[in-house]
Amino acid sequence: MKRFEDQKMKRFEDQKWKQDMKLTMDFNNMMSDLLGEEQGITKASIEALADEIKVATSAMVSKRTEGKMDWRDLPYNQNEIVEDIVKTASDIKDKFEAFVVLGIGGSALGPIAVQQALNHMYYNELSKEERRGYPKLYVADNVDPERMEALFEVIDVEKTMFNVVTKSGSTSETMSQFLIIQEMLKSKVGESYAKHIIATTDEENGNLIKIAKELDLKTFYIPRGVGGRFSELTPVGLLPAAVCGIDIEEMLAGAAYMDEICKEEDINKNPAYMAATLQYLAMQDGKNISVMMPYADSLKFMADWYAQLWAESLGKRYNLKGEEVFVGQTPVKALGVTDQHSQVQLYTEGPFDKVITFLGVGEYRTSMEIPVGFEDIPAVSFLSGHTFNELIHAEQAVDTGHSDNKCR
Repeated sequence: MKRFEDQKMKRFEDQKWKQDMKLTMDFNNMMSDLLGEEQGITKASIEALADEIKVATSAMVSKRTEGKMDWRDLPYNQNEIVEDIVKTASDIKDKFEAFVVLGIGGSALGPIAVQQALNHMYYNELSKEERRGYPKLYVADNVDPERMEALFEVIDVEKTMFNVVTKSGSTSETMSQFLIIQEMLKSKVGESYAKHIIATTDEENGNLIKIAKELDLKTFYIPRGVGGRFSELTPVGLLPAAVCGIDIEEMLAGAAYMDEICKEEDINKNPAYMAATLQYLAMQDGKNISVMMPYADSLKFMADWYAQLWAESLGKRYNLKGEEVFVGQTPVKALGVTDQHSQVQLYTEGPFDKVITFLGVGEYRTSMEIPVGFEDIPAVSFLSGHTFNELIHAEQAVDTGHSDNKCR
């Protein structure tokens, strides 16, 4: 355990590591400097919320102290669990060809988003050698019978580890999948079928923990104060990541560093505070749709996960006073540049009821050059000699205006 903690401290002291981890939030295109005061947000309106921001900040600190925001402490208290997960992942790598997550909502969206972001985008299509021996990953997050049948056609059940994930053990979709898998494993491998199943659930309550004890399943626990949509940094997300060769210690260290940044009192240095303030002001102005549009296929499923986080966190019938309010900003997922050809006309020419967040990367992990050709056709030849990298950045680029409106 001390080894993990020492490694985390070394990362925090490494300035290059910090710089590589940093995010920049550019919000120029929400400001009145570019949009005008009718549609844009003024600096004065942000400053006018200073007292409310302090109250909200104080409330979050209190909630965290009282153990009501346990998900924010996950980067700091998983050392012992990480050790167990890493060992389990190594055992799975040695014995199984595939790893299937049975889960829905946060139990599926987080693991899918992290896998797509950090591993090869066609990971399952790689050879075993190219995957460095790690098993293929599948996430069964629906009860569409055709999809489930298709899964059984591409995996060898006898060489597959199944991870059933549900805190309550009463999630109908997940438990129905579990019953099907259990019956199939019994018929294929006999009495040892339980060695093909890992349960991730509540440590004390619910149906799955009872079943896990009865069958003597390998079990990981979801901390009691952590809701499903916030569970990626628990075994819910850490186990699938580790099974696919992702460095989960680095994930936790990055999350811890981001948590430190998000404790900054100055709103201009705290991307979480600034993003929340801007979204709040936009909602007050009737912009009740929030579009998340990554400009990298590796980040595509971050938008799916975001949609759950946003909808479940903000969609409320009652406010804190118990009054009926029926509020919430509707999340929409898009992908740049793909959806520039399907949605962007609405965003640019439709009603002013949206906040659009573009999510991009500073540098892609590879570069692809565009060959010279058709020099007699200017509409094609202008691309020659450039790269996909330049093209996608150009399509994402907008007039950033005054460069001081950024959080770093």
